[in-house]
Amino acid sequence: VQLQASGGGLVQAGGSLRLSCAASGRSFSNYAMGWFRQAPGKEREFVAAISRSRGTTHYRDYTDSVKGRFTISRDNAKNTVYLQMNSLKPEDTAVYYCAAQIRSTYYTTISNPNEYDYWGQGTQVTVSS
Repeated sequence: VQLQASGGGLVQAGGSLRLSCAASGRSFSNYAMGWFRQAPGKEREFVAAISRSRGTTHYRDYTDSVKGRFTISRDNAKNTVYLQMNSLKPEDTAVYYCAAQIRSTYYTTISNPNEYDYWGQGTQVTVSS
């Protein structure tokens, strides 16, 4: 499985960005997906996760600092997971990574980075004040 993240950039505080993560493989709908970020000098942290699909049903999870501002979604027809980021703050500045876990059960969201099998290359998000 290969993951390609894109959509990062420079934005002013209060602005929006949408990150995309395109995945290879024929079973994308069975993958649990997540977004993580890593700021300079800090450890990689969980941002958002979405469960594998059961029909059109998914579970979602977010770290507290992004709840109400970020939305994770997936389009299984396009093998892509998205992270819509609104009301961005300077503290959101980081390299954002997408990740996939191919063996998850239905309705499971994963916030532990050690439980993911594959990682994308990262995309830089910079929020200016």
